[in-house]
Amino acid sequence: MLRYVLQRFFTAIPTLLLVATLAFVLLHAAPGGPFDQEKRIMPAIRHSIEAQFHLDEPLWRQYLRYLSHLARGDLGPSFQYRGVSVNEIIAQGLPVDVTVGLTAMALALIVGGTLGVTAALRHRTLWDRTLIALALTGISTPVFVIAPLLVLVFAVELHWLPAGDWVTGSVRHLLLPAVSLALPYVAYIARIMRASTLEVMSSPFIRTARAKGLSSSAVLYRHALRATLTPLISFLGPAIAGLITGSIVVESVFGLPGIGRYFLTGALNRDYTLVIGVIVVYGVAIVVCNLLADLCYALIDPRVRLR
Repeated sequence: MLRYVLQRFFTAIPTLLLVATLAFVLLHAAPGGPFDQEKRIMPAIRHSIEAQFHLDEPLWRQYLRYLSHLARGDLGPSFQYRGVSVNEIIAQGLPVDVTVGLTAMALALIVGGTLGVTAALRHRTLWDRTLIALALTGISTPVFVIAPLLVLVFAVELHWLPAGDWVTGSVRHLLLPAVSLALPYVAYIARIMRASTLEVMSSPFIRTARAKGLSSSAVLYRHALRATLTPLISFLGPAIAGLITGSIVVESVFGLPGIGRYFLTGALNRDYTLVIGVIVVYGVAIVVCNLLADLCYALIDPRVRLR
């Protein structure tokens, strides 16, 4: 197991290097610069500012300098937020995204998994068709529609929950953003679990378990449920990474201090180090979540061996 983890870790290094390189090249190839939005300043002062951030050097030297800092875990200073490093910005915003994202994924797994399994057990009934229709609706409805609707209903009309802002540890401030992010994933997970359960329930080992006289609940929980989780794990790897890194729409609607809004403003203002830093963090999250998914395969399915 340890050998497999180390192998995956060293394999991920070239992938992250490629991601950082592409982000560096594309950002510097885009028109404009990090200080073009500043008020008109004297050329000497502009040159002094650019020299402070090493922007007066050749591009290849800037690239090597950035890689050397990245190898030490230093994402560099932010061009837009003066006196603040990218590490500090991400350290401030990432815990908010992790809290909202993991809460949303927990809600999606509980609700979506329950609906999917229930629809499969009641295959071709009105309940099954209704759940399929609701799942299609959830997949087709974007987050920028769901979030304002939830604010309108539960904050403006009913006054049950706050419309925005963020208070650490407050469940009332966490609920609406988490539900907004979770609803589309509820639909995806419900469809995945329904299809997987239908396939597993028609397998020979399930027919054998039924022939032995086991009850329906025993067949489901002791034999079928574990096998139905395999397709779901493949989906959860990138899904969890996407939720943890936050949603720009949800952060904008609810005023969350996550890294998504910093990424957007950094991209608009050509804050090279901030944008590349967020992309690298997202890449690391993808690698870690996919690794955890592979490890879960070995725990769920004994036929899988990690070599």
